[in-house]
Amino acid sequence: MFKRMSVMLCGAAMVALTAGNAHAQSATQEAKDKTHAAADKTGQVVSDAEITSAVKSKLLASKEVGGLKLDVDTTDGVVTLHGKASSAQERSEAVRLAKTARGVKSVKNDITLDTAATSGHTTADDKDLKIVVKDDTKETAEKIKDASKKGAEKTADGAKKVGSATKHGAEKTVDAVKDTKVVVKDDTTPKLEKAGDKTADAAITSNVKTKFLADTQVSGLKIDVDTKDGVVTLTGNVKSQAEKDEAIRLAKTSKGVKSVVDKLTVIQ
Repeated sequence: MFKRMSVMLCGAAMVALTAGNAHAQSATQEAKDKTHAAADKTGQVVSDAEITSAVKSKLLASKEVGGLKLDVDTTDGVVTLHGKASSAQERSEAVRLAKTARGVKSVKNDITLDTAATSGHTTADDKDLKIVVKDDTKETAEKIKDASKKGAEKTADGAKKVGSATKHGAEKTVDAVKDTKVVVKDDTTPKLEKAGDKTADAAITSNVKTKFLADTQVSGLKIDVDTKDGVVTLTGNVKSQAEKDEAIRLAKTSKGVKSVVDKLTVIQ
């Protein structure tokens, strides 16, 4: 009887001891888990701070990125970039640098483009631009005015030349009339000796000369015009074959001209 009781007491003691050990092991494991969780959390905070610092350093060291204008935030290894970039290229470079930092899982791009920088000028620049355009318009108007004035003066000079040529032709006609000889034949009938021919030739010369002076393609003052019996002879120097052809054409189309003798020389 006593022996059985001893065995039962020993068994109870063993059960109690085993239960105590199991409880102690469970408590120890729980404590370890809590410690690891706290350590992991502390390590994560430090890691995010290190990532933020690393990304910021890369941005500040880059010549292509305005690091001072960009903010960096990191949560659980995810980097968020804030601020303004002067160009799309600068924004892309900032994202690329952030992705290359150690520990970065991903990058969220919240960088906006600075419209004032991308446009290349400010409102003040626009104001200056308007002033320049206004000045250019004024200058153009003055140039047009000067050109018109010069054109009017040139036209006036041309008119004077035409008038002078006409006057010269008229004087030549009068001289031709004065030179007309009166021949008295046996039948005492006075006749004019070729008076009509000379008068007609003088008129043709005046006609052709006037056309030359009025035409802008022909240097009328450098071309001599002589007419005999309706045949016009052109003598002088011209600058081009085109000027020569135009002078001959004008002479041929003049009233009373029978033919044109070309003695013009083209000087290049």
